[in-house]
Amino acid sequence: MTLEPLPETDLTRHRRLREQGSLDRADLDAILDAGFVCHLGVVVAGRPLVVPTVYGRDGRQLYVHGSVASRSLAGGTPVCVTVTHVDGLVLARSVFEHGVNYRSAMIHGEARKVTDPEEKLEGLRRLTEHAAPGQWPYARLPNRKELAATTLLALSLEEASVKIRTGPPDDGDGPDAELGLWAGTLPLTSAWGTPVPDPQLPPGTPVPGHIARRGGTRHG
Repeated sequence: MTLEPLPETDLTRHRRLREQGSLDRADLDAILDAGFVCHLGVVVAGRPLVVPTVYGRDGRQLYVHGSVASRSLAGGTPVCVTVTHVDGLVLARSVFEHGVNYRSAMIHGEARKVTDPEEKLEGLRRLTEHAAPGQWPYARLPNRKELAATTLLALSLEEASVKIRTGPPDDGDGPDAELGLWAGTLPLTSAWGTPVPDPQLPPGTPVPGHIARRGGTRHG
């Protein structure tokens, strides 16, 4: 199945480093699936706030989680959500040509506060399963009081900007190539470690398989 490309708008049009831009919706999905922490940018009382929080997605909708006390999660206002993965440093022969290999997405739109109980529960399920697959059916589900204390925002994925930078430095065929200096990339990777049990757990409580299997793997 071929997904239709992301539309270009005034907010998503790539004006700089256009060659790193992508309108491929599959690239957006892959960037979102590779992480679970986003930064939510919103203007509150005339001042910008950027809040780190967890997210999940449902087709063409992003769910963002928070507390009812959070001023940034009131809903009904324009927001910008960003997700970035750093894949390594690009170390060139000159400092000017240094850079970063990365994958990033910026999602623009008006956040909608989820109030329908069924959608809220489903959004929280997707958010939980996105961060920790298998945890939703394993742990106790939220009760009414906990749901009331939780805010969930929904944001359409229809207006998004994607940029990806890969590969070596760009100065290999320039005058600086004659300097005889090393140049290349320094990859950066991250992986889940060995699960650490809560000190309050009764002795012998097993690590559930869906958690144990993640040790040594990367998210997504």
